[in-house]
Amino acid sequence: MANLKELFLLDPKVIFLNHGSFGATPKPVFAAYQEWQLRLEHQPVLFLGRELDGLLKESRQVLGEYLNADVDDVVYIPNATYGVNIVARSLALQPEDEVLTTDHEYGACDYTWEFVCKKTGANYIHQPIPLPVRSEEEIVEQFWQGVTPRTKVIYLSHITSPTALRLPVERICQRARQAGILTLVDGAHAPGQIPLDMEAVGADFYTGNCHKWLLSPKGVAFLFARREAQPLVEPLVVSWGYHATAETTCGSQFIDYFQWTGTKDPAAALSVPSAIQFMRDHNWDKVRRDCHALLRQAVERICALTDLPPLYPLDSDFYSQMAIAPLPSSADLTSLKARLYDEYQVEVPLIQWQDRKFVRISIQGYNTPSDVDALLEALGELLPSQPCDENSSV
Repeated sequence: MANLKELFLLDPKVIFLNHGSFGATPKPVFAAYQEWQLRLEHQPVLFLGRELDGLLKESRQVLGEYLNADVDDVVYIPNATYGVNIVARSLALQPEDEVLTTDHEYGACDYTWEFVCKKTGANYIHQPIPLPVRSEEEIVEQFWQGVTPRTKVIYLSHITSPTALRLPVERICQRARQAGILTLVDGAHAPGQIPLDMEAVGADFYTGNCHKWLLSPKGVAFLFARREAQPLVEPLVVSWGYHATAETTCGSQFIDYFQWTGTKDPAAALSVPSAIQFMRDHNWDKVRRDCHALLRQAVERICALTDLPPLYPLDSDFYSQMAIAPLPSSADLTSLKARLYDEYQVEVPLIQWQDRKFVRISIQGYNTPSDVDALLEALGELLPSQPCDENSSV
């Protein structure tokens, strides 16, 4: 993995173990992105007015093949939170309907559902999934305890943000389909980190970021909608596609609604094929395996340092390139994070979830064993000096 470090634009002075937050774009992909921007500025009217729809379709075709999805079932959007908003604000929820989720979800998307449920009178239900987890079957049964006759929508992350837990969304979506419950999967962290197959996932709606583990520039994600579910979604921003003509139609109402919402920079979306090609050129299946192995070592070493057990079986696929390791309840996360960066140049997120504290480690192709060594050295020196927090417990 060491040779990949030179292919990224990251500051070499920083130990970057936080790919999960915003991603990082390889130099060749960033160069392709800038080429698209230059082409746009060379003749904006030609590019945006007459060429863009065809270029975006070519890009969506590559993405669709990567996701095992038809080109007209996937559309580019700015980010996964935007995708959650599209679906949440489209559904005709009624008073006392229930939207079921887990207690591991991303805060911004929790707020989205809270907003929608407040307007509609529906209820947003968080079903607890305790840590540590032991098996997919256990998770499915724990989650399904929250299903009632009023459950209309199941929303859950493919890989959770605060706990880096891969949820068995395939099993849950299959069971939901049999029960007549709509499903929306938030795949913010999944594309590029794990193999994805929209048919196998089986969700009615799936939204995923391209700018994180798929290595694209910032500002591009996708929304997949199963063909039968597409009539349910409404445009979040109403523009020309709402009354598509022969000149403006993309051949699909779903694409018409979301592809053109006003003038914007499409370069990130057009760069997605370059990001996918970069991964193919560098044998990304092996890169992912190597990253997973290094991540496992990191979690094992932190657990040994803190004398705390891991939160999922380390020989499982509950995690891939991102995982959490427990920290002592006495750790002052604000102070610890600041010192990790200011004194050791380690960029890594520290998480408080429920009443527990974690470090969330991302291992990408540019990371090396020395990066993990640096994190362990810093934690080894800083954790004993952390003041006790009497209000915390693990």
